[in-house]
Amino acid sequence: MIGFLKGILEAIYEDHIVLDVNGIGFNISMPLSQLDMLSPMGTDIKVYTYMAVREDAMQLFGFMTKDSLDLFKLLIQVNGIGPKGALSLLSAMTTDDLRFAIMSQDAKTISKAPGVGSKTAQRIIIDLKDKVSVKDMLNSYSVNSISNEGTELSSARAEAVEALTALGYSSSDALRAVKQSGADKDADTETIIKLAFKQLAK
Repeated sequence: MIGFLKGILEAIYEDHIVLDVNGIGFNISMPLSQLDMLSPMGTDIKVYTYMAVREDAMQLFGFMTKDSLDLFKLLIQVNGIGPKGALSLLSAMTTDDLRFAIMSQDAKTISKAPGVGSKTAQRIIIDLKDKVSVKDMLNSYSVNSISNEGTELSSARAEAVEALTALGYSSSDALRAVKQSGADKDADTETIIKLAFKQLAK
C-alpha cells in the first residue's frame, strides 16, 4: 500500500520513530536493529514500509533497507508469525544471522527471539528454508558496498561461503571472511576461499 516514505526524522523511541512527511507525522514501528541504523534527528531519511491493516487498527512497520523489508514480508507469511512476531525476530538478530539460522536449521537461535518458541522456530525453518539463500545476503552487500559486480562474482562468493561453512566455520564467520577477503572482481571461488582463510586466521 505504501512502499516507502521520505521525510524528516522527528523523533526516535524504543520501538518506533516519528517521520515528518510534508507536515504529517507518521508513527512507524521498527525493529531495534533498524533503529541503530538511523541518521541523527532532523535529517531527511527514506524508510521502506509495510502497512498492516486490521479491523480495529492500521500500523506502519519501517525498515532502512529493502532487504530487511523483504525478509519481514517472508516472515509474516509463516503461520503464527504476525507483524509483531516478525518485528521481534528482526530486533533479536540481523537479517543475515536470521537467514543463516534458517538455512542451517538452527531452531535454537531463532527461538531466542522474545515470543518465539521452538515449535514456531521449526515452522519458520520449514516454510522459509527454500526461500532464503547465501546469494540473497551477497546481493544485499553488492548493493551497499560491492556495487557494479557481476552475477559471476556473486556466484563465486556464494560458493566460497558454502564451502567454508561445509568445512565447519559458522555461517556468519564464513560470510564476513568472504566479504572482507579483498578478492578481485574476477576472482574465482578457489582464490576467494584462500583469501578468506587469511581473514579467518586473524
